[in-house]
Amino acid sequence: MPYATEVVSFEPGPGAGYGQEYMPDVVLGPPSGGGTTQGSLDVLSLGAGGEIVLSFGDGEIVNGEGPDFIVFENPFWPGGDEEQVFAELGEVSVSADGETWHTFECDFEFGDPPPYDGCAGWTPTLSYDPHEVLPLESAATGGDAFDLADVGLERARYVRIRDLWGIGDEPLTGFDLDAVGLIHFQD
Repeated sequence: MPYATEVVSFEPGPGAGYGQEYMPDVVLGPPSGGGTTQGSLDVLSLGAGGEIVLSFGDGEIVNGEGPDFIVFENPFWPGGDEEQVFAELGEVSVSADGETWHTFECDFEFGDPPPYDGCAGWTPTLSYDPHEVLPLESAATGGDAFDLADVGLERARYVRIRDLWGIGDEPLTGFDLDAVGLIHFQD
């Protein structure tokens, strides 16, 4: 299945902790989306400024037509109002070699309503059958989609996510990673 298969590194920030007892499985494989009105609890909280690096075994993301991969967090719309999204944003970077990183420009002002272009963590993860929705498409899966062309890469083996907001009470602080899925990939 086209999802992250390995946690390369995890550097928790202050307030991290939720989900750590289920590492690494909690962030590998498909997401456990809760839909638009509730976030999944099958996540790993990165903590304030925490970061994680994931890989795809022998596979890699390849640049195709449109978005190439999706990052799944657990945002939701309180009361079903998409203008009032409960979001914990993350910065996404990709690398072909694990050394040189290319970061997507995460364009937001704290307190502004969505969209938060270039950021992860603001589009709810939908409940879907990961065996039926292949290739992945964000309209059916939710999550935040990214295109390698936006950072000038043709291929990437690693995805790094870093918490930007650091909100929440311990041990729930920061970006809550559910999964990373691939749209265009090569095994």
